[in-house]
Amino acid sequence: MLSKKKLLFAVILLMTAPTRVWSNFQEELVIIKLKAITGLQYDLARFNVKPGAKVKLILTNSDDMVHNLIITLPGERQNVVDAALKMGDKGPGLSYIPNHKGVLWSIPSLEPGESQSITFTVPKKPGVFPFVCTYPGHGFVMFGAMYVTEGPLPALKDDLNIPPNRRGTVDKGSTAEHAGHQAAAHPYKEKPPYLYRTFVANSGPATIAVRLPQNLSYFWDAGTSRLRFATEGDFLDMKELWAGHRQAVAKNLGTVFYRDRTEYPLRTGSVGNIPEVQFKGYRLIARYPEFHYLMNGTSVYELIKEKADGTGLVRTFRIPEAKQPVWFVFRPDDGIKYSSSAGKWSGGKLELTPAEAKKFTITMTKKKGGLYE
Repeated sequence: MLSKKKLLFAVILLMTAPTRVWSNFQEELVIIKLKAITGLQYDLARFNVKPGAKVKLILTNSDDMVHNLIITLPGERQNVVDAALKMGDKGPGLSYIPNHKGVLWSIPSLEPGESQSITFTVPKKPGVFPFVCTYPGHGFVMFGAMYVTEGPLPALKDDLNIPPNRRGTVDKGSTAEHAGHQAAAHPYKEKPPYLYRTFVANSGPATIAVRLPQNLSYFWDAGTSRLRFATEGDFLDMKELWAGHRQAVAKNLGTVFYRDRTEYPLRTGSVGNIPEVQFKGYRLIARYPEFHYLMNGTSVYELIKEKADGTGLVRTFRIPEAKQPVWFVFRPDDGIKYSSSAGKWSGGKLELTPAEAKKFTITMTKKKGGLYE
């Protein structure tokens, strides 16, 4: 029979054990707060947790367009992004989360202002686990890294697991780094050129809409890596998107003077060879975006500016590793008169040698009367 002293000790042990277990659980739960922000980026470019830790990740969409989040196996980010692009019409209903072996955990598409969380246990084996937004056109630039490690992280400037533009300044937190975040000013307070990442009719949900000097604008479709159309006059009405309305799109307020009516304007190898393309992102050069995409695996860089007199666009292409002839194809009903710095024109196409294709410009001048539609 237990003595009173032993019985009292047993009761105390039973009473305190659950509290101690719950206390340990709280200590082991790591809470990560992540925001989707302007500029196709997350406010955290990377964060670190210990192997085997239990994590609650909270995603808030603070941008004016839809975003999701997928955490992938090491080395699988690009494969998951590519799989999401191939979902086609099924993509929106599945939040562009593909059925792919590389997907570990995910948060579905969030409208502006929405928030959602997931709780998971990270692997016990150290590694770098990418996180990415797979909404069309976003995944090539909107990503980061979850480091599962007890050791130090690599120097930010040398970290190839985060976007190049995020390898800048750091504000350190207890478990995460707000790496290289540059707060973007409201575009209407900027002087052209400036841009929006938005959904525009006749261009798609991954549109990069660029406002140029001389009252010109153009609309680049990151989902298909091509210039869709160009306008003169006013730019965009974004009120419904900023208000958080579901299924809202940005409204073009300008007059269309050019629309690409080709199956795809650039070709390599032969003029009838419609290429496979893959958007890789963009960088800003004096605030003008230079787009980077792959055409049949070869890097293409395209910078679009206004003509000085406001009568059209100047497109500068760079294909540094061109090994085959390159064609630029157009339709005579696209509203434009063309000239170029190199190549030979024949009918509705421009042919360039590999040497000429390494860097060339195409000047697009509005025809009198334009393409008003």
